[in-house]
Amino acid sequence: MRIFWRSTLFLIWCSIAAALIFAAIPNHLAEDEASGGWKLLFDGRTTKGWHSFKKPSFPEKGWMVEDGWLHGLGKGGGDILSDGQFEQFELQWEWKIAPSGNSGLKYFVLESRNAALGHEYQMIDGNLEADASHGSGKRVTAAFYDVLRPAIKPHPKAAGEINQSRVVVKADKVQHWLNGEKVLEYSCGSPALKSAVAESKFKNVPGFGERVRGHILLQEHGSPIWFRNLRLRELSD
Repeated sequence: MRIFWRSTLFLIWCSIAAALIFAAIPNHLAEDEASGGWKLLFDGRTTKGWHSFKKPSFPEKGWMVEDGWLHGLGKGGGDILSDGQFEQFELQWEWKIAPSGNSGLKYFVLESRNAALGHEYQMIDGNLEADASHGSGKRVTAAFYDVLRPAIKPHPKAAGEINQSRVVVKADKVQHWLNGEKVLEYSCGSPALKSAVAESKFKNVPGFGERVRGHILLQEHGSPIWFRNLRLRELSD
């Protein structure tokens, strides 16, 4: 019996250790994650799966893959979009930003529009970038940029440190998470959101605020930004 329990405990320990090892490997999916519908949007080695707005190819400058990070240099490379399009999904990623940095991740991005617009999960150095203090709280990290402020005060890490973010779109409900805490929830197409959009810089964009099937966009906004562990699983009603 003792041998049985020792063997059982050893197997449990091995399973836990393996899970911890997999979790520590950036840009990697464990077997149960892959079977659960998760897929990587960035493989940690190449720029496969991404392209410039309204162009079939990846930008020739301004972005690079470095030490497992998809690194926007902040030198005019422009935004990049996922080749795939998604409507209902759970998206997770890790990111870090340079001091005074300003960037964002957008979803519901349509290349049929004249500009690369979408619902933006803001990422910004709230200590040194002045834009974070504008917009009545609608331009801080984890806000729906220029539209909705977080309902709960977000706690981003300092510039240069790694943050974990998450966006969940299920039916018309959208959630923004930061470092394990849900800080914002809203409903696409709701009267409350329509009112907020009408007071934003997107008030003249037809259909803005509705749930659509669109691209994921990583923003290059003139300052260095790093992304990794970009993973997504599609959801349905």
